[in-house]
Amino acid sequence: MSVKQFQVTFDCAEPVRVGRFWCEVLGYVPPSPPEGFPTWDDAERAGQGSWFACSDPSGAGPRLYFQRVPEGKVVKNRVHLDVRVGTGLVGEERLAALEAECARLIPLGAVRGQLLLADGENESCLNMQDVEGNEFCLD
Repeated sequence: MSVKQFQVTFDCAEPVRVGRFWCEVLGYVPPSPPEGFPTWDDAERAGQGSWFACSDPSGAGPRLYFQRVPEGKVVKNRVHLDVRVGTGLVGEERLAALEAECARLIPLGAVRGQLLLADGENESCLNMQDVEGNEFCLD
């Protein structure tokens, strides 16, 4: 039997905040707020923001799920997302695409990391962090 679907789960301190960030990064859409709350902000104010999820409106990408945990992030992620903004591009054209996406994400709360230049085996990519310090790459 093969796996048909999967979701990626993030442990975090502020699920709604982190989830909204990833909605903006990926163009994903959030679910309706929990029953009894007109908005996610209302749910959070009432202490119901212990989770958040978002999904690809096309159905092609995996669902992302964000859950509140008591402990903070301590070390580098063992798993991370690669946001594929430079697929098929090389050289200066690829670098320009990475830089443009980085410029779009920084006002959302992303933090720029190290730019890794092409090395003959791998194309250039840009390490970044989301609003809670989780690593991801612009690839």
